[in-house]
Amino acid sequence: MNKFIRQNQLYQLILARVKETIREPGVIFWGMIFPMLMSLGLGIAFMNKTDIFRKVAVITDNGVRTSNPDTNLTLESFFSKKAAQVGLTGDGFTSFRYTIKDDKLGNSTFLFQKMSWDKAMVLLKRGSLSIILNEKNGRIEYHFDPMNPDAQLTYLKLSRIFGGNGVPVGENHENIQPLTVSGTRYIDFLIPGLIAMGVMMSTMWGISYDIIEKRSKKLLRRMVATPMKKSHFLIALMTVRLVMNFVEGALLFIFASLVFGITIQGNLAALFMLFIAGNMVFAGMAIFISSHTSNTEVGNGFINAVVMPMMVLSGIFFSYHNFPDWSLYFIKPLPLTMLADGLRSIFIEGAGFAEITIPSLILAATGILFFATGLRIFKWH
Repeated sequence: MNKFIRQNQLYQLILARVKETIREPGVIFWGMIFPMLMSLGLGIAFMNKTDIFRKVAVITDNGVRTSNPDTNLTLESFFSKKAAQVGLTGDGFTSFRYTIKDDKLGNSTFLFQKMSWDKAMVLLKRGSLSIILNEKNGRIEYHFDPMNPDAQLTYLKLSRIFGGNGVPVGENHENIQPLTVSGTRYIDFLIPGLIAMGVMMSTMWGISYDIIEKRSKKLLRRMVATPMKKSHFLIALMTVRLVMNFVEGALLFIFASLVFGITIQGNLAALFMLFIAGNMVFAGMAIFISSHTSNTEVGNGFINAVVMPMMVLSGIFFSYHNFPDWSLYFIKPLPLTMLADGLRSIFIEGAGFAEITIPSLILAATGILFFATGLRIFKWH
């Protein structure tokens, strides 16, 4: 009998929380409509930052040379020349840096790396590079997304190296091979990141701020007199937020699929598992942050201190590989980075359980640890 009462208690708490949530107009706008507007705006007109450092994938066709080497510099001859400068053979030289000096607009440094086509496509989808060079039939081909301003600018600057002065991308040039298939566009990179960010923002603010506000208004104090278990109260908050995040993420994906043709190339079950793990980690962090404070201003500061750095560093709107290499050791373990990378690997790389099991376990274990700690130190007033 006691077990039945507790189960019914949890059900009633979840039902009450659902009604309370859907009555707020702001939930509909900020959780569902705003991400769609953001994806639409950024997907159509993504503005790029100043060109400072770019990685370029090189897939070479060994033994092929252009008929007029004085006019056009081939990839193999370019690599061989750089290899000779450092005393290496052309075959053993797999990467080098090349800088175009410009006193007015600033220097542009390119890191050329030899690699296979499959590896280059994976890095392109992850945002680690924006253009792929391939030498075929004596001609250098440029593979990039024509809707990506960063790739267009990179092409113009590379054409100065290999073919004289740059030429407008808008003209019909046979050496340009547009990459417009699903998975290689900027919007394919953006949507999984927006879904991950939506999980973080919705969970952190929807749980943390709600608890802090109830505590500041003395509403939690009244619950102490009830037979309600503290864990049931917190699990109810987490359950409703998980459902809301699922609805918001599904609507954003449907919108992006209809407008931009976004597809999920990986395992749907693996996607669901990762999504649950992502909700667990941010829900646990939200419980931990809101376990003590009753001041909404202090609570705002705590929440922003967690979400703002991850929004900037975790590669939501642009690849975090643009940051210095030493910072990647701190960026990659961030929960939002792991969630966004995992979602992108499923969306655009065709990943399954093998690729996301470890990240999912790390996220879930981190969430459970934060939840257990927050539950232990939680106070009603």
